[in-house]
Amino acid sequence: MDDSARTDSNGDAGTAGNDVPTAGEVLPDRFSTDEVFQRVVADADHEITSGVRELFFSALAGGFAITITFLLYASVSATTDETFLGVLLYPLGFIYIIIGGYQLYTENTLPPVALTLERLASIPALFRHWLIVLAGNFAGGGLGALALAYGGVFDARTAAVAVGFAEKGIATPATSLFFKAVFAGFIVAGVVWINFATRDATSRLLVIYLAFLAIPMGNLYHVVVSFTEVVYLSLVTTTNPAPALVGFVLPVLLGNTLGGILLVTVVNYYQTSDRRLEIERFENVRRLSIREWLAGSLAGRSYVPVIDTVEEIVRDPEAYRVLVPIANPRTESRLVEFACRVASTHRKGTVHVVHIVQAPRRWTPETDGSRQERIVRESERLLDDVRPVGDAHDVTLETSTVVTPRSFEAIFDLARRTSPDLTVIGWGEDQLWSSARAERPLAELTNQLPCDFLVAEDRGLDPSKVLLPTAGGPDSDLSAEIARALREVAGAEVELLHVVDGAEDRAAGEAFLEDWAAEHGLGDATVTVDASGDVEAAIERAAADSTMLLIGATEQGMLSRLVRGSLHLDVVTEVDCTVLLAERPSARSVRDRLFGGATRDRNPAAAFRDVAATPDGREPTGDE
Repeated sequence: MDDSARTDSNGDAGTAGNDVPTAGEVLPDRFSTDEVFQRVVADADHEITSGVRELFFSALAGGFAITITFLLYASVSATTDETFLGVLLYPLGFIYIIIGGYQLYTENTLPPVALTLERLASIPALFRHWLIVLAGNFAGGGLGALALAYGGVFDARTAAVAVGFAEKGIATPATSLFFKAVFAGFIVAGVVWINFATRDATSRLLVIYLAFLAIPMGNLYHVVVSFTEVVYLSLVTTTNPAPALVGFVLPVLLGNTLGGILLVTVVNYYQTSDRRLEIERFENVRRLSIREWLAGSLAGRSYVPVIDTVEEIVRDPEAYRVLVPIANPRTESRLVEFACRVASTHRKGTVHVVHIVQAPRRWTPETDGSRQERIVRESERLLDDVRPVGDAHDVTLETSTVVTPRSFEAIFDLARRTSPDLTVIGWGEDQLWSSARAERPLAELTNQLPCDFLVAEDRGLDPSKVLLPTAGGPDSDLSAEIARALREVAGAEVELLHVVDGAEDRAAGEAFLEDWAAEHGLGDATVTVDASGDVEAAIERAAADSTMLLIGATEQGMLSRLVRGSLHLDVVTEVDCTVLLAERPSARSVRDRLFGGATRDRNPAAAFRDVAATPDGREPTGDE
C-alpha cells in the first residue's frame, strides 16, 4: 500500500499538493469520515493505475514478508512451549508490509473497492488488480516457504510446530474457516481505514500491531499466511497440496475478501456524506457509465481529461453528426473540410471538431491553473481558424478542447459521449493515432466501435477521382456512402474495383459489381474487374490514376489490428493518393469478447485475406 497520499505529519492543517486532506477541518489532528474517504480514494487512484510489474513485485515482497510472521510464530512457540509469546511476534511481518508500503491482498479490499464504488474504476479493473496482487503475495509466500523448508532455518521441533499450524487449518471445517476469515478480513481492512485516519507513525504502528495481534489470539485466518503454511507443509511432508488449497486456503480467501468489502468498505462508504469527494481533484469528473463500470477496463484518474470543454450533447435524431478529433488545428484543416463535405450531404449536418492536447500522464488539474488557462486560450485561437469552414459548406460546426494524458483513447470516449454517426481521424506522424499504445485494453477498445470510423492518410484529400475496391460487406457499404457524398458535393468520379482469382471468374465478378453498384446508388460509376487474384497489386495499379482510395476493414476488424501492428496493409504506403480506411461497428458475442475475434461479413476481396495475413503468409492468430 503506497503511503504517498498520507505522508504529511507536520501538524499543519491543510491539504497536500494534490488537494488530498493532510489535516482535518474541525480539529487539525483528526479527520472526518469524508476526509478519510478522500485519502483512501487518492491512494487507490495511485495503486490501481500502477503497472503490472510494479504491482506484482511489490506484492511479491509483501508475500515474502509474511514469512517473517510464519517464522517467528513457529520458532518462538516451539522454543518456549508457550504459543502466547509467539503470538506477540505475529504482527511483525504485517508491520513490515504496511509501513514499508508493500502490497497485501487483504489491504486491497478497501482502497480499490472504494474507487470502484465511486465508479472511478471498472469492476474488471478491480479484479485485475486483485489477481496481480494475490499472485504476487502467493509467489512471495511460496518462495518464503521454500526457503524455510530447504534453507535449514527450522530445527526439527520448530518444523513440527510449523507443520501443525497447517494441519490445524486443514482439519477445521470450511464453514468455520470462512467466518473466521471474515473477521480477519474485517480487521485488516479496518487497519487500512484507521491508517488513513491517523497522522503520526507511532499511532499507526500501535494500531497495526494490536489489530494483527488479534488474528492469532482470536484463532482467525489470513489467506497469505495460510497459503504459506500449506506450501511449507507440502514441501516437508508427502501431503498433496491440492485438497489443502481448496479446503483450507480457498474458504479463507473468500472470507477475507467478503469481510473486507462488506464490513468495512461498504459500511464506511455509506456512512460518508455526499460531500465525500468535493475536492478539486475529484469534483466535476466523469464517472464511468454502467457499461464501462461493468465491462470496461478504465481505472483511476488517468482516463479523466485534465481539461474538457465538451458540453453535454442532447442528440438530435434528425441531425447527422461527424466527430473530428485533431491534434493540430493548423495542419489538419483539410480533415475538417473533408468532414464538412460529408456532413453537408445530410439534413442538419453537424461537425464537432475537438482539439485533443496531449498532457503528461501524471499532470493533474491542480498542477498549474495558469498553464491550463493558457492552453485553453491557445486552443481557442487555433480553432478560430477552422470555424469558417463550416459556414463555407453550410453545416453547423462546433469546437471543443480536451487536455488528457490518454489522447488516442480519448477519441473513443468522445465518440461514446457525443454519439456521432461518423468519426474522422487522421493517421500518420504527429497525429493522435501515433500516440496509440498496442496493449490489450486498447485493442479491445478499438474492437468495440461506437460509430462508423474513417481513418485518413492525408495526401491532399483530393476527392476528384475516388477508387473503391469492394467484395461486399458493411465496411464497403460505408465506403459507398462516402463515395456518394463526395460525388454529390465535389463532383467526384468514382471507380469500383473487384478482384477475382482468374479469367473464368471475370463474368461473375462483373455481374456482382454491377449489382452492388446499383444497390448502393453508384450505377454510373466506372466498373473494373481484375482477374489477377492479387488484391494489393490490383489496387496499386488501379490507384495510379486516382486521388483517393477508399478501403473497407478486414474480416477481423481494422482499428484493433492497426493498433496491435498486425494489419500489414502495405498498399497504404505504396500508393500516392489519399487513403481512407473505413470500418463500421460489428456485433460481437460474449464468446468473442472473452476469447477474441469479431463477427463481421467478409468484404473487399475475401476480406483482404492477403493484406490481413502475417508477413510470412500465415493466417493471423487471435493475438496477432
